[in-house]
Amino acid sequence: DLAHRGASDGTIIVADEQTAGKGRLGRSWHSPSGSGIWTSIILRPKLPPQRAPQFTLIAAVSVVHAIRKQTGLEAEIKWPNDILIDGKKVVGILTELQAEADQIKSIIIGMGINVNASKEDFPDELTTATSLKIESGRDITRSALLAAILNELETLYEEYLNNGFRMIKLLWESYAVSLGRKIKARTLNGVIEGLAKGITEEGVLLLEDESGKMHYIYSADIEIC
Repeated sequence: DLAHRGASDGTIIVADEQTAGKGRLGRSWHSPSGSGIWTSIILRPKLPPQRAPQFTLIAAVSVVHAIRKQTGLEAEIKWPNDILIDGKKVVGILTELQAEADQIKSIIIGMGINVNASKEDFPDELTTATSLKIESGRDITRSALLAAILNELETLYEEYLNNGFRMIKLLWESYAVSLGRKIKARTLNGVIEGLAKGITEEGVLLLEDESGKMHYIYSADIEIC
């Protein structure tokens, strides 16, 4: 709503709790009060809409940098929008676009970060999630972590606008947990198995199947084999 009403580039919205948090493909996101960072950032880059997917990757690198600096934990990226620690999901990133045919009107980068949740805070069926507190063994100051993420995001956003995606692409690939490994990509058209080779300049995943054919994966759920 704020984006539609003309909120400025760089507007930040933070909630202490979400009662209807959402992830990719309309999935629910468990976000109890006082335990995490639930935030959305409105950006208004003067770019064509096809550049929008890169912003999920810019956000992912920003979060990984901040987590590593603030906690010392070895956070990694799972394409397209998950941050993992020791194979378990700690952050989800959801990017939404408002655009005309040739111009982005706004990009909303939504982040859900499990910061100080304990194991008891997660539903029993949610076995693939973790929190920074669980992994580090200590409480994390949410405000300091959010400030670190926003500082990293601003730096990378300016780098991107001034110099393009190249440096961010290299950083993203250096933190990617799936590159060089066999994966299954579950797309709307079926399942493709193969080796994750990298990403394109547009942020599209490159997957090489057993026959040597390269597939360009724009949207999928990824499983590491």
